[in-house]
Amino acid sequence: MMLVKKTLANSSFTLLSLSAITIFAISSPPAARASDQLSIDSLVQQAASPDQATSQQAIAKLREFKNAGVDAFWNAYQKDLPNNPQLRATLDAICQQKDCDASRLYWYKDLEAAKTASKESGKPILSLRLLGNLNDELSCANSRFFRTALYPNAGVSQLLRDRFILHWQSERPVPKVTIDFGDGRKLEQTLTGNSIHYVLDSDGRPIDAIPGLYSPQAFMENLKDAEGAVKLLNNTDVKLRREVLVKYHRDQLAKLEKNWRSDLMRLRLPAQPLLNNQVIAIAPTNVDAMIASRLTVGKMAVELPTLTRTPMPISEVIPPSPFAKLSDANWARLARLYQNRVYLDQGSLRLMERKLSTSASMPSVVNSFERAISQDTVRNEYVFHAQIHRWFANGEFMNSDATSLAALNRRVYDQLFLTPASDPWLGLVNDNVYTGISKVNY
Repeated sequence: MMLVKKTLANSSFTLLSLSAITIFAISSPPAARASDQLSIDSLVQQAASPDQATSQQAIAKLREFKNAGVDAFWNAYQKDLPNNPQLRATLDAICQQKDCDASRLYWYKDLEAAKTASKESGKPILSLRLLGNLNDELSCANSRFFRTALYPNAGVSQLLRDRFILHWQSERPVPKVTIDFGDGRKLEQTLTGNSIHYVLDSDGRPIDAIPGLYSPQAFMENLKDAEGAVKLLNNTDVKLRREVLVKYHRDQLAKLEKNWRSDLMRLRLPAQPLLNNQVIAIAPTNVDAMIASRLTVGKMAVELPTLTRTPMPISEVIPPSPFAKLSDANWARLARLYQNRVYLDQGSLRLMERKLSTSASMPSVVNSFERAISQDTVRNEYVFHAQIHRWFANGEFMNSDATSLAALNRRVYDQLFLTPASDPWLGLVNDNVYTGISKVNY
């Protein structure tokens, strides 16, 4: 009997202890969250301080709260942000993305930190490579278009916030041209360069890549496909990982080939392979900026007027265009098959309107931009993305270390974007042509 009482007493003590622990566990997180919220609210006020030192310190601390820091600042000043450039600049610094008030996305600049966050959250990494910096107004043209057409889009923004860890890295500085009108007015424009989104697993290994500008709808489809591949790989034995990734890209390539054949039939064009077997091999000094610029429709519309007026040497060898299998007119016809799926939502339209001249026709600008996005989408998918799928389907870029991403990125910029790292002038200067200008003045 005494043994029973003692056992019951011990049991009561155990239950009481567990109850206390449970109560503590339940009550602690809200208390911690309340403390964090007080800290965030204080930092939000300090970040908006006119004192630069105070503001910079608060911004750095707010970045430690990731998306919560971004949301806290946006919620506090959302009514003032549209008409207050200084507040927008502060939010951009917290996000590390220009025009962040339209997207509210938090970006890592350190890949190792992004990998840690990916492992903790179970989310894949979306890693952007661009010329220039994402938090600068004058980054390369396509990255500016991402900030307009993609990141402010409600569906894209929600998908990125909920299901990806975001990271960006500058490939190299972006070339800029300044035209001084002599009366205080200056026109500054970027030239050349392209951007690409890599989908990485938690170890930073590439799973897929989305090259150049896409419509928001096509961009989300590609993201969801790649996310599905990451989940499949996470549930696959390490020994079978390579086989599974190869099959994913073979299936994606087969789907593209089927769509390509169907589109050619709809346009009553002769059948031809999606990809030929030609290996792209170019000498870095033989690709000029004009050729590289013509690879993208939207970016070309911005850069070509300046490039055509910029004296530059003619390339000694012109590499075959990967888009030569269709004429520009037929690429435009193909894009029109999907035009009804390309539209900018209110988030993008508000940002465009803020940046446009008051004399511009908003409907005309939007229609032109959407047509360019549609063409870039089909061209990027049927040429650049198809080639990337083929590389992976052939078993390339599957090392278990960081060399895979570096090798893939190098191949993309050298062979697809035609802006090789070995050319410091990005096709704007040919060393073998005499200009009469000292090299130090280039």
